[in-house]
Amino acid sequence: MKSRVPFIHHSSFIIHHFILMSDENRDDLRNAEEETRRRPWWRLSLTAWIMIGLVAGGALGYVRPDWGNAVFFLRDIFLNLIKSVIAPLVFSTLVVGIAGGGDLKKVGRMGAKALLYFEVVTTAALFIGLAVVNLVRPGVGVQLVVKSTEIADQIGQNHPKTLVETLTHIFPASVVDAMVRGDVLQIVAFSVLFAMAVSAMGERGRPILRACESLSQIMFKFTGYVMMFAPVGVGAAMAHTVATQGLGVLKNLGLLIGSLYLALVVFVVVVLGAVMLIARVPVRQFFKAVREPATIAFVTTSSESALPKAMELMERLGVPPRIVGFVMPTGYSFNLDGTTLYLAMASVFVAQAAEGSGFPHLNFGQQVVMMLTLMLTSKGVAAVPRASLVILLATLNSFVPGWGPLGVAVIFGVDELMDMGRTCINVVGNCLATVVVARWEGEFDDRRAAVFGTPEEVAFDLSEGEPAFAQAAKMGD
Repeated sequence: MKSRVPFIHHSSFIIHHFILMSDENRDDLRNAEEETRRRPWWRLSLTAWIMIGLVAGGALGYVRPDWGNAVFFLRDIFLNLIKSVIAPLVFSTLVVGIAGGGDLKKVGRMGAKALLYFEVVTTAALFIGLAVVNLVRPGVGVQLVVKSTEIADQIGQNHPKTLVETLTHIFPASVVDAMVRGDVLQIVAFSVLFAMAVSAMGERGRPILRACESLSQIMFKFTGYVMMFAPVGVGAAMAHTVATQGLGVLKNLGLLIGSLYLALVVFVVVVLGAVMLIARVPVRQFFKAVREPATIAFVTTSSESALPKAMELMERLGVPPRIVGFVMPTGYSFNLDGTTLYLAMASVFVAQAAEGSGFPHLNFGQQVVMMLTLMLTSKGVAAVPRASLVILLATLNSFVPGWGPLGVAVIFGVDELMDMGRTCINVVGNCLATVVVARWEGEFDDRRAAVFGTPEEVAFDLSEGEPAFAQAAKMGD
């Protein structure tokens, strides 16, 4: 297994493949590696350009709010391009990973491990949110008075899916419809079954497998083209956020926003940090890999916008394609660490605010029951519009009756600012989940992790027959 090969031998591994290459491929390898080493300081990486776009967009939205709103369509173009990548990328990656591996028993074992990990980490997120909101008490003194609860009423028209509805929803009646809607969970279910069928066909399924291998490489290359537009899309998203929200919104519910980000930092340091130590995750390389998709998710408040790039980077880090293709899309429905933590804090925040208007105090036991309810209902967020607010409103209607619509209406004003943080952590948590499951399965490639982000990565990718990854490494992305 790959993880048993000491990564100190990665240089000799590359040399071995270099010897076996044709003269033409050797020249390409030498030229690519030399160009990577000689890249001038002013040739910025994509991550740097995204940060520049973020700052420039924020400045534009602050100085000229009308311009900030006018450029918002650029953010929509970027998100539409990203969404067009998701279905073929997830499908091809899963088919190659599962059908190419040949051992269908691994699929069930991997799924069970992933779900167990999801449950443990999201439970930890719930209780960290509960601890911080009770320590800081951001709801004390907040008046639940709004001019209109129309927004909350619209949200209330949706409802969290029950367990039966969630299970039924996983399996698509039409995979074409699932791909058109971008329903990742349904695409995963179809892709796993399709891959199992391809594997069972043996040699007759080989042409399909080879086609999916080519499609996977093409979609990673396509993702690279789309990501060139990321700085513009990110800048437009930030310009719109600053233009519409302004800085004055921080004055009203600043303590809630600050306590949420404090809780997210505690979660990353304590929970995810402990997971990294236990799973022996290469921390420096991991954070270097997730910084770009996390930044995109933070600014666009969309996990989907970061999915293709996150999948590419986790494969480059050393996670096998089948694990990336299964764990990461599935985690988008079952491993929303940031959203889960937010739900815990927002629900108790409304309860604290309601106490000021005469609602009875929720003791710790009642809060724990509310957390258990959130733990169950939050698993049904797939395909529900405004999912986190729907779950929040449904929970508040049960535990703080009469105050749910008012609480949601108050929070809605700053929800986008909080959505940025929780979406970012959702992406980081799902990236880490792929590494953990790969390590747990004994398939994490320490050799690939050792060369990630270094000039040697180009040579490694070319020797492994991954031209799309080599190009991304060459560009410093």
